[in-house]
Amino acid sequence: MNSSALARPSVFHAARQRWLETARHAGHAEAARQFFRALWEFARDSTPQRRRLRYGDADYDWDKRVNTTSGAVGWRERLLGVFHSEYQPTDPYFFREMMDALERDAGIDLGDFTFIDIGSGKGRVLLMASDYGFRRILGVELMPALHEIALENLAKYQSEKQCCFALESICCDATEFAFPVEPVVVYIFHSLPEAPLRRMISRLGMSLGENPRAAFVMYHNPVLEHVLVECSWLTKIGGTSQCAIYAARG
Repeated sequence: MNSSALARPSVFHAARQRWLETARHAGHAEAARQFFRALWEFARDSTPQRRRLRYGDADYDWDKRVNTTSGAVGWRERLLGVFHSEYQPTDPYFFREMMDALERDAGIDLGDFTFIDIGSGKGRVLLMASDYGFRRILGVELMPALHEIALENLAKYQSEKQCCFALESICCDATEFAFPVEPVVVYIFHSLPEAPLRRMISRLGMSLGENPRAAFVMYHNPVLEHVLVECSWLTKIGGTSQCAIYAARG
């Protein structure tokens, strides 16, 4: 379980980049509106009552003896999440439902594929994916603090259902991630704002163009699904009420 080094993200840089990207596409007024709304939501979510609510996703941690809850995330990572994406672990029930849909709609042998979680946080999806027979499993996380927790979780995780033991968390910017030259299942939990999502999907498309191979994208909570719809090389093949599944055209 290796990692690649990444400088600690700057809150100022993240806020400035998000402002500039929003202003470029929607104007300065909209950028200001979104900026102050995000700060207001951060302040509201920092109250003791709202902080207690974030521990409502801790049942998985209790069962597996790991730390993947959003309740135990520091203020700095939460503030960075305002401008990148808020850390929110995937519910185990919905993940099983999405995996059932993938196997049903794609009709693939998971042993041929590498599973990649974009914005993998503390690694919960990596752990849940290891219950399936993937060739290997990769997590891509921007924030070093969350990445380090993911490494701890991967090291101590034990499950009788585990089928894949080749798990790795990589600390890097998803928009600069070099996709492995092998068949992939890419999982996204609304983990990127629109501009970075476009850059990441574009990198995947270029990688597939240079080295054609099978690829699927699972987009959980597909708020920005139009980004995938606009990609001529992707075709929607199914999904669930929580997830859209796309296949790359060979």
